[in-house]
Amino acid sequence: MTQNFAGLDLAPVIPAWLLAGLGIVAAVALLPALLRIAVGADGRRRISPARGALFRLAAFAALFLALLNPRLVQETRETRPDIALLVIDRSDSATLGPRAAQIEAARQHLEARAGRLPDLELRTVEVPEAGNQGTRLWSAMDRALAEIPRARLSGVIALTDGQAHDIPPAPALDAPFHLLLPGRPGEVDRRIRVVEAPGFGIVGRQVELRVVVEDLGATNQGGAARLQVRRDGGAPRTESVAVGREHRIAIPIERGGPTVVELSAEARPGEISDLNNRAVVSINGVRDRLRVLLVSGEPHAGQRTWRRLLKADPNVDLVHFTILRPPEKDDLTPLHELSLIAFPVRELFQVKLREFDLIVLDRFGNRGLLPPVYLRNIADYVRGGGALLLSVGPEFAGPTSLASTPLGQVLPARPPTGPGAAQAGLIEQPFRPRVTATGARHPVTENLPGANPAEGPGEAQWGRWYRALRAEARAGQTVMEGPGGTPLMVLDRVGEGRVALVLSDHIWLWSRGHDGGGPQGELLRRIAHWTMKEPELEEEDLTARIDHGRLSVVRRSLDAGPPPEIAVTAPDGAVTRHRPEPRGGRAVLEWPATQPGVWQASDGRRTAFAAAEAGNPLEIADLRADATRLRPLAEATGGAVRWLGADAAPAVPELRRVAAGRDTAGPGWIGLRRNADHTVTGITALPLLPPWLALPLVLGLAILAWRREGR
Repeated sequence: MTQNFAGLDLAPVIPAWLLAGLGIVAAVALLPALLRIAVGADGRRRISPARGALFRLAAFAALFLALLNPRLVQETRETRPDIALLVIDRSDSATLGPRAAQIEAARQHLEARAGRLPDLELRTVEVPEAGNQGTRLWSAMDRALAEIPRARLSGVIALTDGQAHDIPPAPALDAPFHLLLPGRPGEVDRRIRVVEAPGFGIVGRQVELRVVVEDLGATNQGGAARLQVRRDGGAPRTESVAVGREHRIAIPIERGGPTVVELSAEARPGEISDLNNRAVVSINGVRDRLRVLLVSGEPHAGQRTWRRLLKADPNVDLVHFTILRPPEKDDLTPLHELSLIAFPVRELFQVKLREFDLIVLDRFGNRGLLPPVYLRNIADYVRGGGALLLSVGPEFAGPTSLASTPLGQVLPARPPTGPGAAQAGLIEQPFRPRVTATGARHPVTENLPGANPAEGPGEAQWGRWYRALRAEARAGQTVMEGPGGTPLMVLDRVGEGRVALVLSDHIWLWSRGHDGGGPQGELLRRIAHWTMKEPELEEEDLTARIDHGRLSVVRRSLDAGPPPEIAVTAPDGAVTRHRPEPRGGRAVLEWPATQPGVWQASDGRRTAFAAAEAGNPLEIADLRADATRLRPLAEATGGAVRWLGADAAPAVPELRRVAAGRDTAGPGWIGLRRNADHTVTGITALPLLPPWLALPLVLGLAILAWRREGR
């Protein structure tokens, strides 16, 4: 508690308007006496106050002053301590190497020193890791300052590496800001920066990455550095790149799906960390516009089913031919009189056959239109990596069956042969297609809407078909079955290619909504894309991806046994083994992926890779301790920028209290402003002209004026 002079105060005993009126009356009464004009002995006129006029004026002035009642005011004050803010950077870049220990030691030193300073409260606020938003130092500091009265703010001390990413262009701070940085100035950091990386690439072609290897803080950006390029965990290739110049890297896209590319630049001697010497790029391989050949044989009600499906896909270039008149129905009409285009047999099935990604034969029978050599070409096309899809009808069970041609060597099912085969191979009765146990695990028929349950005797909720072909499955997987358990859809791998056989021509009934319909569009799309080796439809596959810091590994297999353990290899080489969770035809494993880089998952037969980017890319973009971003704030507020040094014991400057308007930093010390903020707990007022003094003073002056005027 202290007593302090606060100033003078007026407490009129009468209203101000009445006091003003009395002043006017007094002035009117005094002015004639004060401004009296007298004639001197020389005959000149001059202003000469009357006798006693000055005493009269003094009396009126004393009376007016007594009515004003001036007082001397004193306050009883309680001083409030000043508040200083200590900001501690806990981001990833501030914890590299010895920085965390230096910052912690400096914090303990400052808190101990502030505890010995009188009238000072030190508040500590920590800046946590901010996800992918960099270091939010100003945001944390601004929230803490909102709870501190500005009249009590003594200063701000920040223990940080200077890599703050939220400093406004013109920060408003009316207290000294002191910046303390770990280490020494002049640190150097090498980083690799991806200038441009395409998200997609065409299978069979190359994409180009543009990268730059930079030495931040180095006075000379010249020289060369070795750069390792690793694709999908394979053997790395080493390239020499010029430091500070853009470098182009060609990456071949050999398959659909993600291609993970890891880039690693050799460490520079003396750099603070090699954390940003690596970069990971994921490129999704996609096929170019797919060329599909659709050949429709005998006209039937569902002839347009395949055409509508393929034409609806914008990534498909469709070539469609319909056989309206087979050779046995030739009426010898001259070719020049025919308006239709002749079927280009040789061009399609010999010259340009391998230009197609998929061949669809819809109710196409062997009626002599294609010679055996062309059918053998289709079989060789499949073995070499092509895709073949057959949707057959009654023609498949008779003498015109393609199973009896060289093409039959690649077909996974064979109809009955011999006398009466046409009638024996044809089933005409209502039935609902069923998904087999293998089909419930196969990606083509897995989780189809309305399918029969994978377990139990339940029936599919699909519309009925009325015709199927009886055939013996010789290879592949039967994913759907018809009446009596006969194969209805068989999928097979032949050499490097794939074959899909649909043993019915009534799938078009689903598109018409007959008897409730079915997933006709989805099923046909899956069949077509499976034959064209869509990565998402691989039945035996292992995939990995990273989303929001979690690694998700999916193993697909037609094997109904328990899945094997998944070996997960982190970017630092640590290997852990985990048992995935079975989910139908899939087994799923989820695991935290906290390290940036390439993660590897293996089930013993297959290996998958996933790219994990840095959780906070802004944080690792520059790992140097640098005062560039915060120095303007320190200079604008009169603060200081000090380095803690490279020793184990940090060189913490001395902490001092300084008066307002004085320097707040000097050699070896930093200052916190003394504000002397206080709270008024009491007020006392002492009258300067109390009544006991005012009354004799006014009467004495009035008597003197009367005596003077009476002479």
